[in-house]
Amino acid sequence: MSNLVETTMYQISQIFLLPTLALIAILFLYAFWVLGEFAVLALRRRSGAGRPLVSHFVRAPQLSPDELDVLAHKALEVPRIASRVTPMLGLVATMIPMGPALKSLSDGNLAKVSDNLTVAFSAVILALIAASITYWVVNVRRRWLAEELLEIEALRGVKA
Repeated sequence: MSNLVETTMYQISQIFLLPTLALIAILFLYAFWVLGEFAVLALRRRSGAGRPLVSHFVRAPQLSPDELDVLAHKALEVPRIASRVTPMLGLVATMIPMGPALKSLSDGNLAKVSDNLTVAFSAVILALIAASITYWVVNVRRRWLAEELLEIEALRGVKA
């Protein structure tokens, strides 16, 4: 019975390798998309534009501070989730090939060990690069949005 459970768990875990690798590839590309958006926003901010919360406030000055806060959180939601999920997927993509690699090692098949370890370490490297990019962008954008909220509060004070 124990062997059946172990074999079933092993087979189920192997099913997740390709979807995990696909998600890492998508998130890796997404990280560079986010980096590009960030670069464009940074250039726009230098010219005085590129302030989404201030733009919302100018169009709809009745927005409460809480509503603006929700808009700020919404703007960062997807890249923030990506920065947290990607390292976990990298770990999953590292661990799944380890089982076959260890099995191949016990069988003396070093070529198969090498193939499995190549997949494992390549996946985690791409995942960590993607997570690093999105983490950095989210943190800088969080500061920018906080600055915008302060700017909006100053604008409210001027109007009052």
